[in-house]
Amino acid sequence: MKPCYKAPLFPLSAHLLPGGRMSLRIFEPRYVRMIKEVCAADAGFGVCMVDSQGNKTKNEHIYPIGTFCKVIDFDLLDDGFLGVTVEGQTCFKINSITTQADELRVGECENIDMWTSGTAILPISPMDDKLKEIFENYPELKAMYQTPQFNDPIWVIYRWLELLPVDASQKQEFLRHKDCTKALEYLTQLVE
Repeated sequence: MKPCYKAPLFPLSAHLLPGGRMSLRIFEPRYVRMIKEVCAADAGFGVCMVDSQGNKTKNEHIYPIGTFCKVIDFDLLDDGFLGVTVEGQTCFKINSITTQADELRVGECENIDMWTSGTAILPISPMDDKLKEIFENYPELKAMYQTPQFNDPIWVIYRWLELLPVDASQKQEFLRHKDCTKALEYLTQLVE
């Protein structure tokens, strides 16, 4: 059995997966506190997908699979809000959620196995080339990654899952699988 740990949760409509980077604008007091605490402890927090159909009072608005991330950069923005850049480390499953007095959600989490390509050569062409084109056409995205890993099939698949407007429930279904086969089949049909 994998060890459980507690992590503050940051629900978003956008998605972050391992190896991914994202810029966040932090302004709600509960999340400002969260960022201060995780930075002071050199810890991290969970970025979770939002279920618009879920009951917020019962914390059912947060999908059970999230990504543990670390703050890699922060800055005070022109509007006075806190800007942070985070990087996804590993996926986790939420076993339970508690709500703190300021409405910050904290999950009892356990890491789930990361996808690997093993020794198999995954057919990611032309997904890798099309991802390179997107990076070239969107300098703000390209600037987030000093060393993009276009040769790593799993990295490419994760970036596509972040970028494509695929329903969160579908992404959750892909992440429940032990390997990336289903996601790869789906993406191969979309990205041609």
